[in-house]
Amino acid sequence: MQVKTKGTYLLLVILLSMMVSFGVKAYKQALEYEQYTTELVSHKGAKEQAKRQLSKLAKSILGDLYNDENNRDLVTIKTHKNNAMVEAKRYTMYYMGVLLVVLLSYFFIPLREFTIVGSLAAMISLFFGLLSPILMVTIHKEVEYLGDIVLSFESKGIAGSIVKLWEGGDVVVALVILLFSVIVPILKILSLLFVSLFKEYRFTHKVVKFFKLIGKWSMVDVFVVALFLVYLTANNADVSRAEVEVGLYFFLAYVIVSMLVSLSADKMLHQLNRR
Repeated sequence: MQVKTKGTYLLLVILLSMMVSFGVKAYKQALEYEQYTTELVSHKGAKEQAKRQLSKLAKSILGDLYNDENNRDLVTIKTHKNNAMVEAKRYTMYYMGVLLVVLLSYFFIPLREFTIVGSLAAMISLFFGLLSPILMVTIHKEVEYLGDIVLSFESKGIAGSIVKLWEGGDVVVALVILLFSVIVPILKILSLLFVSLFKEYRFTHKVVKFFKLIGKWSMVDVFVVALFLVYLTANNADVSRAEVEVGLYFFLAYVIVSMLVSLSADKMLHQLNRR
């Protein structure tokens, strides 16, 4: 029986390691997608579009005698961009699949161990959710004779946007996002881990009060991220496209996992008080 238990915990450690691995790969692919999109956007300015229109004219006149290297470069960049997007989403799906298996361990291991494992899974999800891009905002305009012109482009993540908002003078918005999307989630996870590891000690009950206080704010982080997305898009009145990226899925995964782990921790504490 003990060997079986050790095997279960070893499997959970492997699954958590797989989450980190898939998260890193999804993060890297998301950055590549951002890089190729930036490179593609650099070819979408007014000057570049004018050159492209002249190239099309030359191609229509000279036919195969005209060698359009610029167009071939664009096709290559678009291919790399699409591949990076597919890979980022693929690794994110792998991550979510492994995370689901970790959550299913609730039915096979004690509440204390599940709370510890679940808290670690929530911390990993939060880490990638804060660092990875969550929204790509593109502002473009259709110009006669030139076609589609990109006026501005930016890929935004929570951590990077907090810094930019602070530096841009939006201190209140930056502090609100920092508080409810970074500080409160980290305190919530640390309190869950602390209660799970030291539940037998008396001073743990003081942490329980803090844990319950943090629990009252369990949905505020979702509201703040939603507010964050609205703020970013509303801040650009001419926004033509806002594309959700993998960071948002990681952050939502953290929210869901932290809520489930909070319930398991609460149940664990109720069982302890009955003794």
